[in-house]
Amino acid sequence: MQIGYKLATEAFGPTEIIRQAVRAEEVGFDFVEMSDHFHPWLDVQGHSAFTWSVLGAVAARTERIGLVTGVTCPTVRYHPAVIAQAAATMALISQDRFVLGVGAGERLNEHVVGRGFPAVAERHEMLREALEIIRLLWSGGYRSYEGKHLRLEDARVFDLPERLPEIAVAAGGPAAARVAAELGDALFATDADPELVRHYRDAGGSAGGYAEASLAWAPDEKSAAQAALSTNRWGLTGWKVMSELPNPVNFEAATATVREEDIIGKFACGPDPDRHLEVVTPYLDAGFDRIVLMNAGPDPDGFLDFYRDELAPRLRAAA
Repeated sequence: MQIGYKLATEAFGPTEIIRQAVRAEEVGFDFVEMSDHFHPWLDVQGHSAFTWSVLGAVAARTERIGLVTGVTCPTVRYHPAVIAQAAATMALISQDRFVLGVGAGERLNEHVVGRGFPAVAERHEMLREALEIIRLLWSGGYRSYEGKHLRLEDARVFDLPERLPEIAVAAGGPAAARVAAELGDALFATDADPELVRHYRDAGGSAGGYAEASLAWAPDEKSAAQAALSTNRWGLTGWKVMSELPNPVNFEAATATVREEDIIGKFACGPDPDRHLEVVTPYLDAGFDRIVLMNAGPDPDGFLDFYRDELAPRLRAAA
């Protein structure tokens, strides 16, 4: 098992994200993961820097820790040729520490370029084509592609690493799990759903997968829950809502009725390592082997110390 730290790029500015990544390496995390957003989920979060710039800076400031996008949508805001080039460059400058996490995207980030946001079936078709384009460009030489939704004209990625990046594909149901199995190297998920892992493996997927666990560390449960309620209540809306709303103001409205007790039911809130282990364990039981700890508490350094001193030994023993 590998344990990752979620860098909350919507909640902190880029220089703070880089600092937290360096600390995550110092306290023993195996990798850091960051989303690739244009907007934050809520205005109160207040940030959303360009992930690829931050990734480059983190690669330069660290030596060992893995770097993962969680996740990039390579179909609307970006063309997959751009992501093929960006990921290949990241693999080179990080010395093979980069994993490209991809998914079908959220309206929150993709509508901004004015191309619309397709229905879910079309998004999966586009993701499949995007992965085919990325794989094609990574095979070397000048390449062209004519798909139903995406095109590539006489393009070549000149700087390719000897070892290509792993691609982890986000899935919330059987259709996306099949895409992950057929065109990806690993599964990426947010729910501890053993059925999702089964669909992935039935479709030919053999590797484990990445999964995000919701935690909120603070010296007491109430402070942790209040912080998570303020900045991370969007996580309780469910993927069908999360993928479709266009702006932070819409998430404000959609989460107006979320209560502190709802947060406590979803998140591991407070300083008790056994409660944090209780939230993580279902992901291990479901078959995920790369667990991302997403801390919504008010003190990132306190959480990092807590991970090093109390949580990491329990997680690694449980695995």
